[in-house]
Amino acid sequence: MSSMRNAVQRRNHKERAQPREREKWGVLEKHKDYSLRAADYNAKKARLKILRQKAAERNPDEFHFGMYSSMTHDRGQKLADRGNKTLSQDAVKLLKTQDAGYLKTLGQQTKKAREKLERAFVLTEGKGVVVRGQVSREGRAERIVFVDNHEEQGQWSPARLKSQDIPFNESDGLADLEEMEEKDKAKKLLNGPPKSQRVIEAENEALRSARILRKKRKRDEETQSSRLKALKSREKDLLIAERELDLQRAKMSGSVGGINKAGVKWRIRERKR
Repeated sequence: MSSMRNAVQRRNHKERAQPREREKWGVLEKHKDYSLRAADYNAKKARLKILRQKAAERNPDEFHFGMYSSMTHDRGQKLADRGNKTLSQDAVKLLKTQDAGYLKTLGQQTKKAREKLERAFVLTEGKGVVVRGQVSREGRAERIVFVDNHEEQGQWSPARLKSQDIPFNESDGLADLEEMEEKDKAKKLLNGPPKSQRVIEAENEALRSARILRKKRKRDEETQSSRLKALKSREKDLLIAERELDLQRAKMSGSVGGINKAGVKWRIRERKR
């Protein structure tokens, strides 16, 4: 009889799923999950009860000699020794020397990256005249000067701009030659002879492409300018850290003075000559 009962297809009992409106809370919790969570909660509750009882029964006059060498944090946590060995003075000097070498290497790399960026890009500074890698000193000039090579870049000066006979209309207020060309094309479209629709669309497309290219160049210049600023700041921070490390090494070797833990200033006594 039991074999016949087992031969009959039985119903597959499935676990209840999480309702659709509560799917954001994850899988529906089953009884076994609740049992584990309840056991963990009750264990923590019992542990907290024991700690409260110990705190209530604590003797404020309790003393043992281990209190002399032990320390506690402001929040009452005990600070224990981690077992780290104290390094000797020579070992600390060696580590600081290696740190100084690492900082010097990073400083040199940052300096090279900064110089390379200054030589490679033309950075605009407001409306001033800016040559590749050179800071502008003409406060309100309205032209960007491009040079052919690094030698001409080093020899260039704002005074040469006045000596060169280059036509430039200051009333236009344009800081880029592409803007001047775009303005001339627009004037020709307005004042020139009538053109076909195809030619007008082609010229409008050319103007649109030039405008997009100019905006892209401006964004690139702003990106490179911010990168150059970050490199300069990093180079300055590395230089300050290297100087501070050199000062620490000099204090450890006793070659310079300083202020001790008691706040007393001291300096190396030199031999009279």
